[in-house]
This record gives sequence, structure tokens and C-alpha cells, in this order.
Amino acid sequence: MAQSAVTRERLFALRETIAKLEGKPAPALAAAQGEALAEKDLSAQNDSGLRLPLGIPALDEAVDGGLPLDGITEVRSDLLREAGAGSGFVLALAAMLQRQTGENPASLPILWIADMVSTMEAGIPYAVGLRDFGLGPDQFFYASPRKLEDALWLAEAAVESGVFPATILEVRGNPKPFGLTESRRLSLRAKASKRPLFLLRQAGEEEASSACFRFLVAPAPAQARPLPDGTMLGGSIGNPVFHLTLEKSRNPAPLSFLLEWNPHDRRFFAVSQSVDPRLPDERAAHSGTPLSASSNRPDIKKEMGALLAFARTS
Repeated sequence: MAQSAVTRERLFALRETIAKLEGKPAPALAAAQGEALAEKDLSAQNDSGLRLPLGIPALDEAVDGGLPLDGITEVRSDLLREAGAGSGFVLALAAMLQRQTGENPASLPILWIADMVSTMEAGIPYAVGLRDFGLGPDQFFYASPRKLEDALWLAEAAVESGVFPATILEVRGNPKPFGLTESRRLSLRAKASKRPLFLLRQAGEEEASSACFRFLVAPAPAQARPLPDGTMLGGSIGNPVFHLTLEKSRNPAPLSFLLEWNPHDRRFFAVSQSVDPRLPDERAAHSGTPLSASSNRPDIKKEMGALLAFARTS
């Protein structure tokens, strides 16, 4: 056996010498190049599978084909009264992730981690509403640690374990214990385990983080429910609509979108093509003066009719 091994090595060396004299690539080098090319193709296939496309061509192009499933995606709201919009958009992403896998939603548990401050202000998810929104509440886990440090530790452990296809971390504002260092550590955990982390920042401002993309989400008026004959049911409220602004990406300026969430199909639809998605969002450009909650409401004084003035009594 030893003589056979030595003979085989001499034969390989002789072949490489002949290949060099003839100006051809050595067999061992050619084999190594072939293996490297195969590994490169395999890694490219894996990278293409670690994306969550949103189904809107302009938006998918802006996020390089989809949201990364091995990194952090940040979703923030300007005001605490708009926490429902941020929560709804993150839950929609989780539902889309379940639909992309093609498996039973009950076998894909989702973990929502919220610090105590966020829970006190924004509330907790409602099981019946989760089912109507397109998620399976049977495998939806919710955790609310007392301290933010505990929430960060739990998020790292959940992402690193690889058990949860999606982990949601909800924080309020821009707390000091959660800075760029902690964000970088979470990003490395997500990259190593190839699991996504959705960072939900309620009533927070823009800050440096390791998130691949950052969205500003605000509520938008919902359309009426469509009837089978194609008409709209007057006075009804249809699917939720999100005013989405892509703040952090490769694009030089923010991009604005209006997306409607269909919980039955678990996908987004563009609401109105009249809004140019290539234009910067006016809300983001004037973040110092947030829109009024009654800016889209009719004038109350006109509905009340004539106003009566009473004489002042001393």
C-alpha cells in the first residue's frame, strides 16, 4: 500500500511537470479552480435565497432584491401614536416570510421581544388580530423583559439559536444601552446563524446602526372594501395601508411608497401610482414638524353649522 501511494504521488507530479512544459494548466490547479468556482456558484445561490422580496418592483430594486434574511432591518415610527403602523408593517414582513418558505405557518414560530417601556405605551399583540392579519397565533411567542439589557440578551440568544425564522425586537426611542456596539453584535449573530432580526423602534429618531435598511412607517388612509361586482362598499374600511419611506439604503435620497397589506394573500400591493416612489418623502424632509393627526379630516366647524355667541356676564 505504501508503494502504491508513493507511485501515485510520483505520477501526479509527472503529470504536472508535463502540463507546465506544454503550457497547459496543471491538473491539480485546474481541479482547485473548478472547486473554487463551484463554491462561488453555491454561495451565490445561497445569497439569493437569503432575501425577502416585497413584491413591489421599484421597492425590491431599491433594497437589492429584497430584505436580508441574515441581517438587521430597522423599522421606526416618528410618533408613539403611530406605533400601530410600525407594528403592523413588521408583522406583515413576518407573515411574508412564512409564505415564502411554503411550509405550514404553525411550524414557523415568530418571537416578539419588547422592553417594558414599549409594552406600557404601545401595548401587546392581540391573538385574534394576529390570525386576521395573516399570522398563526399558535406559534407566536411574546416576551417582555423588565430591563432593556435583558431584552438585548434574549434577542442575541434567539437569533444565535436559529430556532426562530424571524425575531422582532421592539424598543422605544433611542435608549443609551442600545447603541452601535450592541447593534453590531446583533448583526454578527444574525449573519452567522442566517436568521433575520427586525428592529422595531417606536417613536425613535434616525441614528447610526448596523441595520442593512431602515424604514420610516406611518399610517395612511385605507380604501373601502371592494364588492364582487367591482364597486366599493361605502363607509367600509378595507385593508391597512402603510406610508413607507426607505431612509437607509444605497439610494442617495429617501424613497416613498404607499403599500396596502392583503392578509389573505399575505402580500403587499401598491395603492396609488399617482405617488411617484422616486420622490423623497415630504414627511421625512420635514421631520421637525410632524404632520397633524387631523390634517386629513374634514373641517369640523363647517359640519357644526352656525356658531352662537353669548354675551359675557360680569
